[in-house]
Amino acid sequence: MKNLKTIQHKVGSPLVNMGPIKLRQPLPTEGVENVDPFLLLHHYGPYAISEFNNPFDLGAHPHRGFEPITLLFKGEQLHRDSLGNEMLVKAGDVQWTTAGRGIVHAEGPTKEFVKKGGELEGIQLWLNLPAEKKMMPANYQHLKSEQIPVVKNSDDTIALKIIAGEQKGEKGLIKTQTEVNVFTVKTAKKGKMEIDLSKTHESLVYLLDGEVLINNEATLKKGATQMVTFLQDGDSIEIEAKKESTLLVLSGEPIKEKVASWGPYVMNSQTEIMEALRDYQKGKMGYLY
Repeated sequence: MKNLKTIQHKVGSPLVNMGPIKLRQPLPTEGVENVDPFLLLHHYGPYAISEFNNPFDLGAHPHRGFEPITLLFKGEQLHRDSLGNEMLVKAGDVQWTTAGRGIVHAEGPTKEFVKKGGELEGIQLWLNLPAEKKMMPANYQHLKSEQIPVVKNSDDTIALKIIAGEQKGEKGLIKTQTEVNVFTVKTAKKGKMEIDLSKTHESLVYLLDGEVLINNEATLKKGATQMVTFLQDGDSIEIEAKKESTLLVLSGEPIKEKVASWGPYVMNSQTEIMEALRDYQKGKMGYLY
């Protein structure tokens, strides 16, 4: 018999300004600095993209010391980076960038998508790297939606996609640098599912849309409580769908190291941040034209 994890925090998903766009930022938020090893969770959109409105076009920018991950739920984006990758990311796809010692990348709606118009919605995660891996060579992994393993509950009302990690004997295809689970969950109107998560992991559930009950205790609903975090005292969580819903489930072995961050860099000290700034200016993270 599995033991349910105790809910630790219940938080909303406040809108924040990021340049020309507004997006939701449940992590970090008041009272929750991180869910180690996850440092940041941005939920962008849905935006109505057109030739007259295209705010989410991120030009070339660097990263070092962590893994920026994009899960696309609606629309299309083009990913380009200084390793030479150029990839069309469609709804349901995942792009998993290991910045390591440094990478320059750009992402935004494709020209074709802007021209025809449509909704763009996604999640960006920042997953920390331990000190010993912060200066590893940069890498990029792309998963198409149809490649992602799916497990369902007994009556097929809930489908869980395994992007990284393991669930019910199925393994995700992403090669991870630390022990993590990254799952997306789609529910029908009603249904229950128990999800196994290691007792040692820090973990969270984030609601993009719909309404669900977590552990028969916390209701997640858009515009109200949208994220819960858990104590490291059980080995599962339970989701009960109240209506058609979309969720993100994350868990990971905590790194437990000092975090020093500035802009697009996540290191262990301010000295390393200054080195990152200098290395980018010197072109050591590569170029993207």
